[in-house]
Amino acid sequence: MTAHELQTLLSSADAPLLVQVLPEEVFAARRIPGSKQACVYEVAFFDQIAALTSDKARAIIVYGAGSGSLDAKVAAEKLVAAGFTNVSAYDGGLDAWSAAGLPLEGEGTLPAAPSLSGTFRADTEQSLIRWTGRNLFNHHSGIVRLADGEITLRDNALVAARFRIAMDSIACEDISDSAMNQMLIAHLHSDDFFDVAHHPVAEFVAESITPLATCTDGTPNYLLRGQFTLRGITREIEFPILAATADGKRLTAQGVLDLDRTQFGSVYGSGRLFRFLGKHIVNDHVHLHIKLHADLQS
Repeated sequence: MTAHELQTLLSSADAPLLVQVLPEEVFAARRIPGSKQACVYEVAFFDQIAALTSDKARAIIVYGAGSGSLDAKVAAEKLVAAGFTNVSAYDGGLDAWSAAGLPLEGEGTLPAAPSLSGTFRADTEQSLIRWTGRNLFNHHSGIVRLADGEITLRDNALVAARFRIAMDSIACEDISDSAMNQMLIAHLHSDDFFDVAHHPVAEFVAESITPLATCTDGTPNYLLRGQFTLRGITREIEFPILAATADGKRLTAQGVLDLDRTQFGSVYGSGRLFRFLGKHIVNDHVHLHIKLHADLQS
């Protein structure tokens, strides 16, 4: 279906119900004249459709963003699966309608992520690092908290960033027996692992943050590089992160990396450095999932 074919259908006496299946803010910004709205991304999609029509035989045309987006296709499939018998998808969407020079309704400005500028201070209650340590036969997981941190940006570009991790906040979440849990934490605190008594804080100082050109929404969009200090030893590390903001006032970022603890003096149980470990072997790498929330300082 071309844009002009759709326009002809919409001007006919028995015009179909035209439904844009994108979020409300997109509908408010740009829509084909005469459209109704029901967001296919919401669990309430069918409730929104029901508010538009109860007639499952009614002709319905759904559309979304256009090329490269499956919104209209998925919406049509959902409606057909729900028993609607006369559903079509206008795959060209907003892109093809606009390219054909046809009129659009709405405020005209599509929502865009705000530019980030200023100093953002870490929310240490909401930010955390989830860790997983493994060996061949078992694994344990838990959390460790940020002590403090801040990042300064200018028009989305990194100016400076520094974060400190409270190593004495290490907690294990998968061992329910309190004595066994405390035994593991004591071992992690010891010089076999993180030597918390002598090095209570680990620190990351960012050096660069590079946009990833091939990213899509929901995948890592930056490569973060910097100096990480653990047990008094500093090494350069880098890992991809996904960073975004909804309002320009709170920055949220997540990143995943496998940190080689032996590079920072934690050599206990390393099969690369010891022989005949048997059940005492521990993977060199600790898996980390970092979640950061930081708020703009006035």
